[in-house]
This record gives sequence, C-alpha cells and structure tokens, in this order.
Amino acid sequence: MIDLHVDETGRQRAAGQARRRGIVIPTFAEMRDPTTIHPEIRDELRGIGLWDVHPRNLFRITWKNEPVKHGGGFGGVNYLEFPSSLTGVRARVIALVGKWFPTGAHKVGATFGCLVPRLVTGQFDPTVHKAAWPSTGNYCRGGAYNSALLGCDSIAILPEGMSRERFEWLRKIAGEVIATPGSESNVWEIFQKCKELQATRPDVVIFNQFDEPGNHLWHYAVTGPAMEEVLQAELGAGDRYAGVCLTSGSAGTLGCGDYLKDRYPQSKIAVGESLQCPTLLQAGFGSHRIEGIGDKHVPWIHNVRHTDLVIAIDDEAPMRLIRLFNEPEGRKHLLGQGVPASLVDKLDLVGISGAANLLMAVKFARYYELTERDVVLTVLTDSMELYGSRIEELRQERGAYSAVQAAVDHERYLLGATTDHMLELTYPERRRVHNLKYFTWVEQMGKPVEELDQQWYDWPDYWDRIHRQADLIDELIREFNRLVAGG
Repeated sequence: MIDLHVDETGRQRAAGQARRRGIVIPTFAEMRDPTTIHPEIRDELRGIGLWDVHPRNLFRITWKNEPVKHGGGFGGVNYLEFPSSLTGVRARVIALVGKWFPTGAHKVGATFGCLVPRLVTGQFDPTVHKAAWPSTGNYCRGGAYNSALLGCDSIAILPEGMSRERFEWLRKIAGEVIATPGSESNVWEIFQKCKELQATRPDVVIFNQFDEPGNHLWHYAVTGPAMEEVLQAELGAGDRYAGVCLTSGSAGTLGCGDYLKDRYPQSKIAVGESLQCPTLLQAGFGSHRIEGIGDKHVPWIHNVRHTDLVIAIDDEAPMRLIRLFNEPEGRKHLLGQGVPASLVDKLDLVGISGAANLLMAVKFARYYELTERDVVLTVLTDSMELYGSRIEELRQERGAYSAVQAAVDHERYLLGATTDHMLELTYPERRRVHNLKYFTWVEQMGKPVEELDQQWYDWPDYWDRIHRQADLIDELIREFNRLVAGG
C-alpha cells in the first residue's frame, strides 16, 4: 500500500512552499470529473497554455481537456476510433488520446499519483528533498513537470539513446538531467543510477515508476473511469467490451484494466512488449526501438494474475507505421483505401508506442475472432510531436517515402497482421511471469519476498487495498489545501 502516515513538520513546510507559490492541488475526483473544479480555477485556465509551467495546470491532469494548446476548458474524454479500412479487423478499436495532457503525454498523471501523496503527508519536504524520476522517457518528463508545478526540485534520469526532443525539453524544466548508458530497454542501468544516488545523496527521493503503487492507482482511479465513460457512450445494444491492449512499460497504465475487469469481469487484459526483448513471452532480453516500453524485467506493480495475453510486437512495425501515418504518400494511400479524412488528419496523435498499442489491438481482435459487436480499447500515450526527429532519421536512413512503400506497409503491418508471437496465459504461465519479479525486485532491489507472495496469494485483496486508497488520498489533499489557504 501507499504509505500515508503524516509527518507534520514536513507537511507544514510543504504547505508553506505551496502558499508562497499559489499552489492548489486537485483531487483524483476532480481529475475524473473536471466540472467539479472551482469556477475561479477554470476561469484562470483560460489564460494559460496547456504546456505552461504554471501550478494551475495541475488541474489539466485529466483525459478531458479541450484539445487545444492554449486556454482550453474541459469536455468529454479525448479518444479516436480506428475503422476497419485502416486496421483490417471487424472489431471496433478505440484509443484514448494522450497528447492533450500537459507535456503531451499521459505519464504526467502517473507522476502526480507518485509525488502528491508524499507531498501532502509531509514525507516529501520540498524545502529539503529533490525528486528523482528514473524513466525511459515520458515518466521523467511528467515528473520534472509536476515537480516544477509543485515547487519541488527534480532530477530526470533516462537513457542517452532516447529522442532528442525529450532531452531538449527536459533541460529547460528539470533541475538536473542524467543520461544513463543504452536506449529503450536499458532499464537496469537506470536502477543502478538510482542506487548510486540513494547511497550518496540523502536529499534525493527516488520515485521509481516500476514499483510505485501511486502509478498503478492513478490509472485505476482516473484512466479506468475515463475508459468506462467511453464504453458507456459507444456500446450499443448487444455490443461487448472485449478487453484492453497496452504495452507494459512500467505496468502503471495496466491499472485501468483492473478497474474495467471489476466492472466487466469477462473482459481481458493484453500486455505487449517488443519481440526484440521478449521478457514476458520467453524470459528473454535484447534492445529495441519502441520508445516508452522499457523492459528486461517485470514491474513490481504489474498485477500479473489479471493478465490474460502477452503480445510481442516487432519493433520494425511501429517505425513503419509512423511513416505511413505521417508522410504525405502514406496519408494519400490511406485516403485511397477509404480511411476517413477526418481520421487521417489526426494520425499524428499516434506516437511510436501508440502505434505498437494499435497493432496489439489488431492482433488481439484477430486472435479472438472479434466481430463488429466487439470493442477493443487501448491508449495513445503520446503523439508524434515528441518524435519528429525519428521521422527525419528514417528519411535519412531509408530515403523518401513512396506510394509503393505506403501500400506495402499498410498491407503487411496492419491489414496482414497475424497472430504470431502471442501467448494466452494459463495459471502456471501467469505464475511463471510473476516469479520473474523475484530476480529484479527481491534479489537486486531488496524488496521483501513476503510481499511478493502477498501479491500472488493474497489476491485480489493486495491490489484492492491500494485501490481503496484513492479516497483517502483525496481527503489528505483537501486537508493540505485547507492548510495552505489557512496560512
């Protein structure tokens, strides 16, 4: 569970910092339903850009931002539906859109779920501590951003091989940026840097997305209900919600699948990874190019007993798809195949990991032979706004993108996608995946083996105890805001 004991000295200092900076912290409930946000705050947001480093943008940590870059209000959940003319499957594939969060990625929500409980309880004292955000990309961006909004110093830690855009932005926001060796799949090097910081810098507090229950909880409490609203709007009489498909990464977003399983018990959760690094599929290792889904281990916060299917994606596929979706010849081809222009114009909302999630949903639909009655959900974690340099690199490496190449890529990677490299998990196979946590988290990171057993044998109560903490955290946030206002 999330430690919610109150350190009164730290809380008073944090409240003083918030008072000086004019900070008000939103609740999970307000993130689910922004119409409950105080009208004065909504009015203030009319003059603030979506990415501005302004404390009021804490209230824009929601799936319901108006999709504009400046001064927007709130509406319904931002999502796209991908038609069969694009996907080649009969099932309806619907994806929540992450671009319209501050920083352009939904990870800003996960970092809120990790930092704020410690801030409002006084366990994190912004006058003393620095928040370290180890990540393979968007999580450290979200952490650095929220730290700036909440008046906290931050350290961003990510592999040196991540996109240029990430580093350029972080150097403007984070107090310190540390580049570790390797690229997307080099998570262990990040862990090693965290251990070094813990041993040498007592002022540093590590917010490791892979073991922070607040990451899981934010998606259970906010992303899950957003998906439920989409289903309520889109499911007609006789329609079925089949399941959600998400690349693993930190396993935080998988928390939304737990929420949906509570309400749709027959639904499934599919977890994806790169074929070049098939940890869940084959206990394998390697490196890959799908930015945002770091691997070579099973995250501590992955509720493996709820996972039904593992899908490995060849990292070449999303690299081909981002060109298909963004190059002029690619978009021209899709229009010729009957893909609506209104969708083609929005395909830049699909980042690299979003393309992998989309392909997962296609493979999922084929595997279960889904029909027009079935809805499959996924998430577009970020957009191509963060990967423009990757398109240019592909042009330099492979040349101009042609109409023939567009037709080949569409046919091979979507219309012709097969059910290879997939594994439906039996009970023993779930147990095998869960057991992989031991080597990273118990042997190497010092987690108690008793808690590892609790995750498995005290199931689902172990996870339900975390889920019930959302309301407790909301009350602590309200108390903190009252303390800030009271002076």
